[in-house]
Amino acid sequence: MKNNNYCVIMAGGIGSRFWPFSRNSRPKQFLDFFGTGKSLLQMTVDRFRPLVPIEHILIVTNVIYKDLILEQIPDMNGSQVLCEPARRNTAPCIAYAIAHIKGLAYQEVYGRHLQEGEQVDWDDEKLNANIVVAPSDHLILQEDEFRRVIGEGLDFVSKNDTLLTLGMKPTRPETGYGYIQMMPGESSLRKVKTFTEKPNADLAKVFVESGEFLWNSGIFLWNLRTIRHEFLSNLPEIAQAFARGEWCMGTEKEEDFIQQMFPTCPNISIDYGVMEKAKSVHVMMADFGWSDLGTWGSLYDLSEKDAEQNVTLKCNAAYYDSKGNIVALPEGHLAVLRGMQDMIVAESDGVLLICPKSEEQQIRQFVSDAETNYGGKFN
Repeated sequence: MKNNNYCVIMAGGIGSRFWPFSRNSRPKQFLDFFGTGKSLLQMTVDRFRPLVPIEHILIVTNVIYKDLILEQIPDMNGSQVLCEPARRNTAPCIAYAIAHIKGLAYQEVYGRHLQEGEQVDWDDEKLNANIVVAPSDHLILQEDEFRRVIGEGLDFVSKNDTLLTLGMKPTRPETGYGYIQMMPGESSLRKVKTFTEKPNADLAKVFVESGEFLWNSGIFLWNLRTIRHEFLSNLPEIAQAFARGEWCMGTEKEEDFIQQMFPTCPNISIDYGVMEKAKSVHVMMADFGWSDLGTWGSLYDLSEKDAEQNVTLKCNAAYYDSKGNIVALPEGHLAVLRGMQDMIVAESDGVLLICPKSEEQQIRQFVSDAETNYGGKFN
């Protein structure tokens, strides 16, 4: 292959913390939050085009979003959209993409022999693909710097049998992100000491003040040989299940295999299942204006504000004695706020949400209650 870099974009989430804008039928990765004319997914794909041939970009998603992806990324073909028949978290998602990439290499090297019914012995030295894995819903403000970092990371994993993740220098004691503790050193690329899931406020403050911790961006880089070895070592059940179908990846038999096998996978994240247990993990400290855009609060932080620190998205709003609010309504609608402070006001498709920004973590509970009480009508 002329370019052996691959990109795996994870696009199966439902983005419930952005309800009511993000819905089961059209989650946040398919929305244009900033009025740029591009969804978060389209921005993500475009971000990787200079680094990875379009035919080497794979999108892993729930089967119900395949047509929507092909509509938004028209120069991709259906075989590049890997459809999960069930939601099983990030480890099975990534394992599927890894098996698919190996299967493509398998078909490329041995395709003629397979067509003629010959038995072949796979040579793992042919697994020279370098892979970057990224969520579909992140915001990157400095794209040139992002591409420089990703290019450097791909070069590093092509020469070293280690897993690499990108860490962002924290600017506040954020409780909504995971943290990575670095080993001591001066380099921007260091070995990982520990991973910590979302901490409470006091612990997050300790992390930030120590200078030893970075935000976990959820962006990973590795070569194909290394990640396959780590899956076999740490999640052998998942690795072996996908290995049984590698021969059919990229053929008409792939869908049937995934339909039968994928729902049997455990629900487990790549962080817990592999990254925290792998024998060699590095982190690259980066600064390119990153946000995982996971909540209304994070969107508020990134948006342009008026003199009273109010944010208005896509609609019209009149503020009276109101400060620090975010208002998001359909285009052409008007919201009038009087005496409100630090609130989320969002309306979409028959649902109006009014919630303090400080309590936005409860939105997932609101979504769950709406599904229970209204039979999924508003989800």
